[in-house]
Amino acid sequence: MTRLHQQLLYIAALASATLLSADALNIIGSSSGDTSHKPITTNNPSRRNFVQFGLVAAAASSMPTMAANAVDAQFKEVGQQERPPEGETPFSTLPNGVQIKDFRQGSGSTVQNGSRVELTMKGRLLNLNGVIFYDTKSNDPNGFGEGTPLQFTVGDKSVLPGLESGLIGMSRGGIRRIIVPAEVGYGAFPSLEPQPLTDVERRALDSVVKNPRRDQTVMFDCKVERLK
Repeated sequence: MTRLHQQLLYIAALASATLLSADALNIIGSSSGDTSHKPITTNNPSRRNFVQFGLVAAAASSMPTMAANAVDAQFKEVGQQERPPEGETPFSTLPNGVQIKDFRQGSGSTVQNGSRVELTMKGRLLNLNGVIFYDTKSNDPNGFGEGTPLQFTVGDKSVLPGLESGLIGMSRGGIRRIIVPAEVGYGAFPSLEPQPLTDVERRALDSVVKNPRRDQTVMFDCKVERLK
């Protein structure tokens, strides 16, 4: 049972206990013969609705925090699983600390130093629960929603070295998740590609890169569209 389910069950139990307690007070007051005070009447729709509304409001106010905690846990555990969930392959760690995981194998020749590649990809900030700071679909001059792939030559020092090393061995059509630590990412090379394409994406990346107290690890989901 998830934490969310446990808390919702607790709230439901609290609601039942509150209403039962009110009913009990009503019975006591009416059976004692004491007419100096009016008994509590939970049969009054407005009073009962007020109690229920308060409990629902308390539950609703706690849901954003619970949702945030769930997202925090999701991204905290990315690449750190003891064993792969549901038979999936685990992340592999490269000598420079980059972690990679294939979701689809491509075909044909593989990415090597000197390869010319075109990628569709998204970049996410793990420190901000996976907020997107780069998306090739944001570069959409024609307005058709297809975006423009990121193009570069592996080894030309225009792209984050951690991203380059994570692409080695991929083939056309392959999809890979690449986790890049700060030492081979924006922490050491803040001006290298890929750079945000919108103001919103720029602000998201800057909020992490320009704050040394934050973990600057980033995650890229990459698909090789072309390879030469």
